[in-house]
Amino acid sequence: MEIVTKIAPIILALIMLGLGLGLKVKDFTRVLETPKDFFVGFFSQLIILPIIAYLLIIILKTPPEIAIGVMIVASAPGGVTSNILTKFANGDVALSITLTAIISLICIFTVPFIIFTSADLLGVTNITENISMIGIALKMFLVVTVPVIIGMIIRKFAENFVASKAEIFNKLNIVLFIIFFIAAFYEEKENFISFFKQAGVIALALNITMMVIAFYLAKYFASGIAQRKAISLECGLQNGTLAIFVSTQIFGADILYITPTAAYGLIMYITGFIFVFLLKNKT
Repeated sequence: MEIVTKIAPIILALIMLGLGLGLKVKDFTRVLETPKDFFVGFFSQLIILPIIAYLLIIILKTPPEIAIGVMIVASAPGGVTSNILTKFANGDVALSITLTAIISLICIFTVPFIIFTSADLLGVTNITENISMIGIALKMFLVVTVPVIIGMIIRKFAENFVASKAEIFNKLNIVLFIIFFIAAFYEEKENFISFFKQAGVIALALNITMMVIAFYLAKYFASGIAQRKAISLECGLQNGTLAIFVSTQIFGADILYITPTAAYGLIMYITGFIFVFLLKNKT
């Protein structure tokens, strides 16, 4: 996994820069305008998603290495893909962007907390000794928060240019993730299929279960169908590159911990497009 370990920080920083280019200050303050919808999505992703992941791990008796990889996926924020598919589904794109923006910034605290807490609960003891919760948070700050801020600054001073290229930046983010995914597959192609079999079931179960739960939570507590679509997709489409970056920082090149992210990354596109197809014209 030498290639993946080296390019993960670069790819993630570029993706987060692209996210920042699409953000304005109002994307963070919008929560004050529609607090109920935001907090339904916020609660679903930061609280419900890790709990569901942990329960599925216990129910399916998932091996520790795969289990902690699943928790890493569950701790990751949504990515730009969720914003794009929300648009395709005629969902509340503004809500999706706000959830992605805010959760992506605070993930430097929530991701290490969820992962290290999960490791204790699951009895995973081989976390790299020189990596601490603070150490992971600092590394994430450099490759997640700083690029987002830089992107927002560029947007502020080149508003017209950046706005006109927004679709290109969004597509570029997806391309970067695909390149990253292919690099990971190429390095471990001999073991990838067997590992995928181990992680595929729980990745599919987590993805579908969480999207359904988020949809019905939003049905009862959010404003309308557009908000339900946004919240469901936000909870079902995670930032896979961030998950792989965190995994390699904690566990080095051990492919087992990365496999759930790879499996989830493939599955979430399939289920995401099916979700969009089923609900696109639902009003």
